Amino acid sequence: MTATRAFLGMSHTPLFGLNPLASDVQRTLDAAIAQARELVRAFDPQLVVLAGPDHYNGFFNELMPPFCLGSAARSVGDYLTPAGALNVDESTVLALADHLMDAGFDIALSRRMQVDHGFVQALQFLWGDLDTPPVVPLFLNAVAQPGIPRLRRCLQLGQELGRFLDALPRRTLLIGSGGLSHEPPVPTLAHPDPAVRERIIVRQEPTSAERDAKTARVMAAGMALAGGAPDMKPLNPEWDARWMDALAGGDLQALAAWNEDAIACEAGLSAHESKTWLVARAALPSRPLPCGLRHYQAIPELIAGYGILFMQDK
Repeated sequence: MTATRAFLGMSHTPLFGLNPLASDVQRTLDAAIAQARELVRAFDPQLVVLAGPDHYNGFFNELMPPFCLGSAARSVGDYLTPAGALNVDESTVLALADHLMDAGFDIALSRRMQVDHGFVQALQFLWGDLDTPPVVPLFLNAVAQPGIPRLRRCLQLGQELGRFLDALPRRTLLIGSGGLSHEPPVPTLAHPDPAVRERIIVRQEPTSAERDAKTARVMAAGMALAGGAPDMKPLNPEWDARWMDALAGGDLQALAAWNEDAIACEAGLSAHESKTWLVARAALPSRPLPCGLRHYQAIPELIAGYGILFMQDK
């Protein structure tokens, strides 16, 4: 018998608590996050499968897998998120890796994964810190072409994850952390500065000064976007609504057929993070499910088309 599971799609932003927001915008955002926390606490998960991206804190272009499971994971503590070890369920991670390999899905495995706010902010919002239920961390490359996984492969991974969970008698919360439309200043290999390209190729720990400078750059980008700077890609609430509609309605095959190039063109280079939602959602039945929360705000100060979607399979 299939164990109960729930899906939570949740945007993250490095600028939460850093760039100021209008009081009504902040109140609305805080209330939605609080509602998501209440729903998760009521569901009381025994296992959390967390799909998230990285922003060149744990994964670099010297070796960039499309997907990677972590049998151990540590947070770097960037952007006001807590540092330290995640409560990883190592035996379940290894069993999932075996299952995926046997099913013909070649998955990478890290025995010492390093994660950033792309994983940790959701845990922080839901549990306050890293003292959480057991976690299965699943990395998805959302920044480094050409190895960004395609929509159809994300769907297939989520479906296979669901088959694995069918045999696992635990209440499981599947979190997709990332998206929706946004294009923060994450460098690419097309950057003209060789030092910048080297920094995103070779694994290295930034100094505190480098980390502070990065935070300042991203904060400035958020305020520039809020001010209507013409060189900043605007948020796209229409694209975000279509994405959330498809997941809420369970029309995942149609979603997987969307044009890959149009994602960055319409919603921004980092909108590929939204694929974490597809992986997590595909582990639940592909039909409309009871929706406890659907929330959306376009918040340029946070460089975020900020969405939350919670559904539970009964």
